Amino acid sequence: MHFKTIFKSFKNKDMRKRLLIILSILIAYRILAHIPVPLGDAATFKEAIDNLLEKSDFGSFINLISGGGLTSFSIILVGISPYITSSIVVQLITKAIPSLEELSQDGESGRRKITQWTRIISVPLAIIQSIAYIYILYQSTVAYNTAAAFNPTFSDWALSVTAMVAGSTILMWFGELITEQGVGNGTSMIIFASIISQLPNTLASLGSSLFDTTNGSLELFGWLNLPVNPTVFWILLVFVIALLIVIYFLVKINEAQRIITINYAKRVHGNSSYGDIKSILPLKLIAAGVIPVIFATAFLSLPALIGQVIQTINPGNSFGETLVSLFTAPSANNFATLYPDGINAQWFFYPLLYFILVILFTYFYTSIIFNTKEIADNLQKQGAFIEGVRPGTKTSEYLSKVVRRLNLFGSLSLGLIAMLPFITDYVFIIITGAPIGLSLSGTGLLIVVTVALENLRQLDSRALMVTYDDYK
Repeated sequence: MHFKTIFKSFKNKDMRKRLLIILSILIAYRILAHIPVPLGDAATFKEAIDNLLEKSDFGSFINLISGGGLTSFSIILVGISPYITSSIVVQLITKAIPSLEELSQDGESGRRKITQWTRIISVPLAIIQSIAYIYILYQSTVAYNTAAAFNPTFSDWALSVTAMVAGSTILMWFGELITEQGVGNGTSMIIFASIISQLPNTLASLGSSLFDTTNGSLELFGWLNLPVNPTVFWILLVFVIALLIVIYFLVKINEAQRIITINYAKRVHGNSSYGDIKSILPLKLIAAGVIPVIFATAFLSLPALIGQVIQTINPGNSFGETLVSLFTAPSANNFATLYPDGINAQWFFYPLLYFILVILFTYFYTSIIFNTKEIADNLQKQGAFIEGVRPGTKTSEYLSKVVRRLNLFGSLSLGLIAMLPFITDYVFIIITGAPIGLSLSGTGLLIVVTVALENLRQLDSRALMVTYDDYK
C-alpha cells in the first residue's frame, strides 16, 4: 500500500468529492437504520426480537449485517441480502446456461443486461423476506401476549412490506452509487459499515465493565493503583493480544497467492516483433473470500429459525424443539438453557457441521468464480502458455490441480477462523464453566478485514491514478 500517495491524493478535488459522496451515503444509510417499520409500536416487538436474537444465530447474523436493523425494527431490516442472493443466483444461472454466459462476455451491454436482471430479481426476493420477517416477529409477539391489543389490517401489512422493500431497494441503489465512485465495492462497504456500527455499543459495554471497581481496583508494583476492574482488565488484555494475532493471520492468508509465470510466444510481423515477454497469473489462496462463511451461517441457522416458528405456532412440538436444540449455535446466551449439565456430544454438532460446510462451500464457490477452462482458452488465444505445460486442455487441468491444492489449505484456514469463537468458548467452559460468548465475532472480523483490505487496494489504485501527473 502507498499510504503516502493516498494522503497526497486528498489534495485532489475529484478524489475529495468521491470520498465525500461515499461518506454522505453511509450517513444516510445509518439514518435509515433508525426509521422503524410502520407496523404498530416498535417497542411492541422488542421482546420477540430479543428472543429471536437469543435463540437464533440467524437472527444475530441478520442484525449484524443490517447494522442493528433487527434490534431497532427498522425499514432496512431486510438489508442488502436480497441483492446479494440475487447476484449469486444470476451468477449460477449464467454459468449453467451457455447463452447467458455468452451474453455476460458480450462487453458492457451484456453486463448491463445481467445487472438489470439482478436488480429485478432482488425485488421479489425482498418482498418474500419482508413478509417472512414480519410474520415471524408478529407471531412471536402474539405468543408472548405483547400484541394482544394490536391486530394489523391488510393495509398495515401492505404498508410495512412496502416500506421494507423500499428500504432494501434504497440500499441496493446506495451500493451501486458507492461502486461508481471507484474507491470500493458498494455492497461490501455497506456490510462493513453495518458491522462497524455495532462497535460503539460493544466498546461502551466493555468500558462499563472495565471501570466497575465495586469488587476492587487493579494494583501494580505495590504502589500504582488503577481505577479498573482487575479481572476484566487482564481478560481484555489477553483478548486484545489474541485479536491482533488473529487479524495479522487474517491479513496474511487473505493476501496469500500463488504466482504462475505466463510466457507469450514471439511473433514477427514484417520488421516488427511482438511477444517474447513474461507475465504473471496470481491465484489467491482464498478466492471465494467470505462467501463460504456467510453461506454456511445462513444454511445452518435457517433450521433453527424454522424450529422456532414451529414452536411459536405449536408450543411443545418435539420436531421444532429438536431443530432448535441441534441447529442453535452454542453461545453464552443459551449455554445454561441448552446445556445445563455442561458440554455433551450435542455441543460439538453445530461447530463440526459448520466447519465442514465452510470447506464444502469454499470448493463450490471457487469452482463457480474461477473457470479454469475459460482461462486456458483465453491464454491460448493470446499466444500465451505456462512453461512446461501444453496450451489448451493440459493448461486447464494444470490450473484445476493448483486451485484444488490452494483450496485445501485455504478452506481449512477459513474453517479454522470461523471456528475460533467456538474454540474460545470451549476453553472458557473448561476453565470457568461458562463460555465468553463470541459466536459471530469470527464471521464479522473476517468480513471487516477482507473488505477493509479490498477497499484499501481500490483506494490505492485511485490515488495512484489521480496523482500520476505529480511524478516526474
